[in-house]
Amino acid sequence: MDDGLNLTYITLGGYEEMGKYRYFYFFIMFTVYIMIIFFNVTVVCLIWIHKNLHEPMYIFIAALLLNSVVFSTAMYPGLLIDFLSEKQIISYSACLFQFFLYYSLSGSEFFLLAAMAYDRYVSICKPLQYPTIMRRARVSIMLGLAWLVPACQITVSVILSAKTKLCNLSLNAIFCNNSIYSLHCVTSRTLSLFGMFALVNIALFPFLFILFTYTRILVISCQSCKEVRKKAAQTCLPHVIVLVSFSCLCAYDVMIVRLGSDFPKTVRFIMTLQGVLYHPLFNPIIYGLKMKEISKHLKKLFCQI
Repeated sequence: MDDGLNLTYITLGGYEEMGKYRYFYFFIMFTVYIMIIFFNVTVVCLIWIHKNLHEPMYIFIAALLLNSVVFSTAMYPGLLIDFLSEKQIISYSACLFQFFLYYSLSGSEFFLLAAMAYDRYVSICKPLQYPTIMRRARVSIMLGLAWLVPACQITVSVILSAKTKLCNLSLNAIFCNNSIYSLHCVTSRTLSLFGMFALVNIALFPFLFILFTYTRILVISCQSCKEVRKKAAQTCLPHVIVLVSFSCLCAYDVMIVRLGSDFPKTVRFIMTLQGVLYHPLFNPIIYGLKMKEISKHLKKLFCQI
């Protein structure tokens, strides 16, 4: 095997269960990809156009939906090509780049959800201080960190993986997720420790912060008037739904490495697709239907068509 990354090709073995249904999967995934782009971009454009939506809460929603568009655009074209290909292969350098995009953007999702939780906490629990705390500069910093911190940490994992010798050139997956560690000749202690650190830092900590924040909101809302409880339910429920669905998909992604070959191939194939299928599609639907102001503008838009 040549040590140059560009000359090392990995076979994606997760497509074995696709069989004669490849065109069916292609049609489904292509349709979903078009819907993802259309739904997400529509809501983002509404937030951009209407000045009454130029508030931190809606800016964070727009950022989350843009993150879904970038994530889908990074994953779907490669999947669609592989569905129609007789042999699914990818260079190791491209595989590492796909790994970087998949996990850095997934980490950004957690950070954006954490920023949205903090925004709701300040709005509901400290309404008089909200304009002072959630200034434009602070919102910009939070958005920058949401993309920068996960990207920097995943970059380290990619560099460590690039320096690790490969003994296996077949990946039991449909794209390059954390299954790439099974390609390495030996399990790197440094890579394992840093991977655990990155998982805790870009997923677990934001998740716990979100749980703590919404618990505080729930406690304060129960002690407040009916109007505060109504506001909390209307603005926090969509975030909680998104958090739960995304966390379940991330938990599965961690599980597949632990279970390894014990995980049935058909189930692995179907479940891996869920990670790129539902979440980017449901985000704009959930926020479009559950967020009152966005829903109002969407109704106006479709009534004009």
